[in-house]
Amino acid sequence: MSQDRKEMFNRKGEKEVLLRKRKGEVEYLSFPGIEKTGLVNHMFTTRKGGVSEGIFASMNLSYTRGDEKSSVDENYRRIAAVFDSTPDRVVCSDQTHTTNVRLVTETDAGKGVVREKDYTDVDGLITNVPGLILATFYADCVPLYFVDTENRAIGLSHSGWKGTVHRIGKATLQAMGKAFGTRPEKVKAAIGPSICQDCYEVSSDVADQFMEAFPSHSEEIIKPGKVEGKYQLDLWKTNQIVLLEAGILPENLEITDICTCCNKSYLFSHRGSHGQRGNLGAFMELRNS
Repeated sequence: MSQDRKEMFNRKGEKEVLLRKRKGEVEYLSFPGIEKTGLVNHMFTTRKGGVSEGIFASMNLSYTRGDEKSSVDENYRRIAAVFDSTPDRVVCSDQTHTTNVRLVTETDAGKGVVREKDYTDVDGLITNVPGLILATFYADCVPLYFVDTENRAIGLSHSGWKGTVHRIGKATLQAMGKAFGTRPEKVKAAIGPSICQDCYEVSSDVADQFMEAFPSHSEEIIKPGKVEGKYQLDLWKTNQIVLLEAGILPENLEITDICTCCNKSYLFSHRGSHGQRGNLGAFMELRNS
């Protein structure tokens, strides 16, 4: 959708996994492997390129955190323009940390932006309709991208700690299998920008749930916290485990190298801003064949 931008910011690890791009006013991130499928347009937004002000500066995509509606409307117009589209083609999630996945059809076009949503409690979206732009939202939680290269279908899911421990990635693949005949081994997947283990401190009750859900991986995903009684949780690694166990091939999985909290001036972070923030968005559209 645009040319790569070669600028430095805080990455985890030596390899640059995500590409930094710009189209029009909008600066965003994308995964090379997802791009190489040739089947989709996709992005993960940054704070750059919108019109919102103050704590929402500038590419805020939430209508519910106190930003001006006219600003959010314009931000969606700019995002849609990156896809050479319009906001009435966007379909938004209704995130409440569930593992519920909605099959999106043409009748859903515009819901959450130019039309009211007639559904609730939806953390995952799947479709095989070209031209519909799926949208899920973030400020530390984990975006999951799915591209079925065999059946031309896509999915986006929001995986906070509750979605992760209950395996929303697996639930999304199962929903795609039921709707489209998706086979995990034919899916290109990605784990998007979100909070890293070093920044994500949790209490013992959360850590205990992960130890119970992933007993053979507890030492990989949980380490002692910086203060007694706290733990550092690795949502990236846990989602990797979920997706690989669900049948995604290792060579078909891209894992972020960018932490929202480590880059809070570039990406919205709930923890990094103590809740004073807007929302980032993961967007993906199946191209017309």
